[in-house]
Amino acid sequence: MSQISVNNLTFHYEGSFDNIFENVSFSIDTDWKLGFIGRNGKGKTTFLNLLLGKYPYEGSIGTSAVFEYFPYRLTREQWQETAADFAEQLKPDCELWKVTCELTLLQETGEILYRPFKTLSPGERTKIMLAILFSGENNFLLIDEPTNHLDQESRENVTQYLASKKGFILVSHDRELLDACTDHCLVLNRRTIEIQSGNFSSWWENKRRRDLFAQAENEKHLKEIGKLKQAAARASQWADKNESTKIGYDPIKDHDRGMGTRAYIGAKTKKMQSRVTQMQNRLQREIEEKEGLLEDLEKPVDLKLMPLEHYKKTLLNLREYSLQYPDAEKPVFSGMTFSVEQGDRIALHGKNGCGKSTLIKMILQKARAADSPMDIRESGVCETAPGLVISYVNQDTSMLRGSLAAFCDSRHLEESLFLAILRQLDLERVQFSKNMEDYSEGQKKKVLLAASLLKPAHLYVWDEPLNYIDVFSRMQLEKLLLAYRPTMLFVEHDGRFRENIATKTLQFHGAT
Repeated sequence: MSQISVNNLTFHYEGSFDNIFENVSFSIDTDWKLGFIGRNGKGKTTFLNLLLGKYPYEGSIGTSAVFEYFPYRLTREQWQETAADFAEQLKPDCELWKVTCELTLLQETGEILYRPFKTLSPGERTKIMLAILFSGENNFLLIDEPTNHLDQESRENVTQYLASKKGFILVSHDRELLDACTDHCLVLNRRTIEIQSGNFSSWWENKRRRDLFAQAENEKHLKEIGKLKQAAARASQWADKNESTKIGYDPIKDHDRGMGTRAYIGAKTKKMQSRVTQMQNRLQREIEEKEGLLEDLEKPVDLKLMPLEHYKKTLLNLREYSLQYPDAEKPVFSGMTFSVEQGDRIALHGKNGCGKSTLIKMILQKARAADSPMDIRESGVCETAPGLVISYVNQDTSMLRGSLAAFCDSRHLEESLFLAILRQLDLERVQFSKNMEDYSEGQKKKVLLAASLLKPAHLYVWDEPLNYIDVFSRMQLEKLLLAYRPTMLFVEHDGRFRENIATKTLQFHGAT
């Protein structure tokens, strides 16, 4: 066991006026199972890259540990090859027999090492990379969001596997994964960084209690400040009134006033003014002492939604429905029967590749919300209600390029309202002037979610909306959907979100 000591770390990207980290100091042990938690864009991946020595920084990072990063960056040539061909290029001295042993722990066979990497499912690719990553010893591993795009079965495999390991930092927004696999939390708060023993749920409960205490202290503080302000105002008024009486007087009306009286009033006024100044200084000190009290408080703004009510009760109806690509040997899925009634929130659930996204694209096409028609054969019945308006979140963010203003213009969105929703999703204003290709994946997904929230619709169709979205925003979206109860059809592998939101779960089994 060794330590990683971070001392007075300060870093900002070239051309940026804001520091990502400023005078940050903490220490962690290399045998910890460390969950790394924070808002999108707060610097989690940046910190991992600093550990890897990719950027110059101020301060120091002291350790004898050797770092290794997941996911590996593959070249175009490696995507065409088998993992057996390039494993040693990713990890020097990598031995395939050790990789095969790790794959067994991941409930996978070594056979996938000898298939072209591009032909593998997302789960198989993730398992191969994790098996290569853990096939060596003594390295401290930096694991960046390993379960994005994975189906439930693959997530469970990866969760069980990581739970049996140690010596890593795990960046994830999946609450179940963090609870199962971590014993410490490294948290990027709004103004500070903290380290706490325990998993996500224990940290969250402690944070909730601290936040409640901070809010109570702040309310008490505001009352004290109010009383001080009132006292200072009264004293200031008294001093001003007496100051006006000490200069000039009518000798007929105030025949008993002389120079001595004036001196007495002047001295008393000066004393009162001094008292007012002291109270004002005390007031300022009180404010300064308390101003940091709520700086780390997560106060998500309640989001709003504008669902439309359709005159028909049934918005979508499928009966014995099947889809098959022209050159495929078998259907993507077959015999699908279900309906979406107003008020339903139906989760499509199943393995990657079973046809969930394909069905969503066909529904969009039938509602005339798709960009281009699909080249696919269908059989059975798939009916959408007349005039159905759909608000769609695509799982793919690669199309997001250019400015937010151009994005709003292309989608006929009110820019000021759109930016307001992005701020409510905690996208900082400094990001508004950047092109979207420079955003993190989580920030890109927030752009799509904000656009969906702004569009009034009968049906909200969200395809893996939470990939890369931070845990605070996930809870914020959960609260929104439970409050407004829109009609939804969605795909989401975050089990906790799905359980909280779905009124029904439709299990996809693919073609039979």
